[in-house]
Amino acid sequence: MRQAYLLCGPPGVGKTTLIREAVSSLRQTAGGFYTREIRNHGARQGFEIVTLDGRTGVLAHVEFQSPCRVGKYGVAVGNLEDIGVAALRQATRECDLVVVDEIGKMELFSLAFREAVREALDSGKRLLGTIMLASHPWADHLKRDARVEVVAVSRANRNQRAKEVQEWLNTRVASGDEKGSR
Repeated sequence: MRQAYLLCGPPGVGKTTLIREAVSSLRQTAGGFYTREIRNHGARQGFEIVTLDGRTGVLAHVEFQSPCRVGKYGVAVGNLEDIGVAALRQATRECDLVVVDEIGKMELFSLAFREAVREALDSGKRLLGTIMLASHPWADHLKRDARVEVVAVSRANRNQRAKEVQEWLNTRVASGDEKGSR
């Protein structure tokens, strides 16, 4: 089994939910972050970073004026680095499992984010996350890394993927096997 397990798939298939549910049943320590939508009267307005220890910050919003944009959203790279990157680095130092949801267009504007993901992999720690489905040079390179397993999630296979993630966590993190797949 590989050191990193990254889920990819279209928006709304349940990748984040799958990760949150898997991590909630974990006995070992986990750190990092996930993203969630910011909605106002049912309309998506942006995205928020939420660390596993409860810190939050806005990652992107329709009202943000930023040179870093994905569609209608301005990306707050500073918030990503202050909250998300800090959480990844802390998890790499202190936890059994590093969670990164997601490795996507917004996050990849940050060189510090890319470095933090690479540091987590280079540390030998297990990494569970999501990665963009679309092509991107940095993300594509990561997907080809021998330490990384990329798994497609769909509505049809989500429950099976949840079982596979749990099995991966149980065999890699619970066993304390930090060196096995290098």
